[in-house]
Amino acid sequence: NNRGRASHTGSALSIVELLVVLYFKILRIDPKNPYKPDRDRFILSKAHASAALYAVLAKRGFFSEKWLEKFHIDGGILPGHLDKTSAPGIEVSAGSLGHGLSIGIGMALASKLDKSDYKVYVLCGDGEVNEGSIWEGILFAGAKKLDNLTLIIDYNKWQAYGRTDEVINLEPLFLKFKSFNWYPVEIDGHSLEEIEDALNLKVSRPKAIIAHTIKGKGISFMEDRLEWHYKSPNEEELKKALEELE
Repeated sequence: NNRGRASHTGSALSIVELLVVLYFKILRIDPKNPYKPDRDRFILSKAHASAALYAVLAKRGFFSEKWLEKFHIDGGILPGHLDKTSAPGIEVSAGSLGHGLSIGIGMALASKLDKSDYKVYVLCGDGEVNEGSIWEGILFAGAKKLDNLTLIIDYNKWQAYGRTDEVINLEPLFLKFKSFNWYPVEIDGHSLEEIEDALNLKVSRPKAIIAHTIKGKGISFMEDRLEWHYKSPNEEELKKALEELE
């Protein structure tokens, strides 16, 4: 539905394939026991893209797809930014950008200290990488060689108010991760095969997957358009979008 206003449609569409591969191919999770101690952890740090995560969690069986009808509306079940108390399967309340990676690093370090074997995956937006807290986390994780940690960058080249290379250029991003003692890899963030191969790479350092994506992917009038960072479709746009997706 399109009842939620400012539902960050474009931001959600750029990460769909990443979430599908994670939840259906990679993560060691159990929808019937969502907080099992040895589960893998996933943190959506760019929590404004919550619509994509809710849809995948519902498909994976964490909760009923009927819940999706109450997304981002007054009195609804699923808020526009993630709240871990709102639905099973959500690890972290998020929305203020720049914090998800550090939380994930804490989880990865705890796994090591507890001699557990669960892995931690964090998905950040490219605009979010402007935050200093992200680079503090990158420095720490590289120094501690947290090989059970994977950071995925949704590199769709847009942030709220402009192109990422015009706001604060991240390049050379691959070399920056390498210099911080991470194992970086660049992929097509909409290729299911490339995503799965990158996630399955076994390395001895934290891994950074730089996923080149398209904001609004799959909807012709939304693709690579800044206005769809926040925007929700009207009735006519929703009908056209659903026709294109079919």
